[in-house]
Amino acid sequence: MINDDLKNNIPNKIHIIGSVGSGKTTLARTLSSKLNIPHFELDNVVWMRFKTGDIKRSEEERDRCLRSIIESTAWIIEGVHYKWVLQSFQKADLIIFLDTSYSKRIYRIIKRFILQKIGVEKANYQPTFKIFKDMFNWNAHFENKSRPEIIKMLDQFSSKLITLKDNMEIGRFFS
Repeated sequence: MINDDLKNNIPNKIHIIGSVGSGKTTLARTLSSKLNIPHFELDNVVWMRFKTGDIKRSEEERDRCLRSIIESTAWIIEGVHYKWVLQSFQKADLIIFLDTSYSKRIYRIIKRFILQKIGVEKANYQPTFKIFKDMFNWNAHFENKSRPEIIKMLDQFSSKLITLKDNMEIGRFFS
């Protein structure tokens, strides 16, 4: 549960974590618009995006990019990454863990892929069948391995952590 002090002060630095299909990007965009705070996808910190394809940044470049974000006065960071972003959790005013159900994430992965293939939803990547299959593997890996590790790691930040089973619950927090 989130403490009352955090409820009374709108956060300037928010870290959203969850699996593929949990609603991280949607929530980050919504909060960014509502709070007028820039949002950053950790996948775009890891990868340099080009029309010809993505190129993975070196760990040094990736870490430098993350540092430049978290040293700014306000940000919303979202992603599934947790092992190399400890400083983001430390600097965050609020951490939101989107712990949506496995079946809901599967539904969203399928829906997203269809919408991307027909051109209704924009993607940072080429929506190929390989990526589609990878998303199911990433979702299963999150459920079985990453999720328990994330829950354990986030315990140290309990005073600024909220866990949501559905990203619609965030409305109650900010209203």
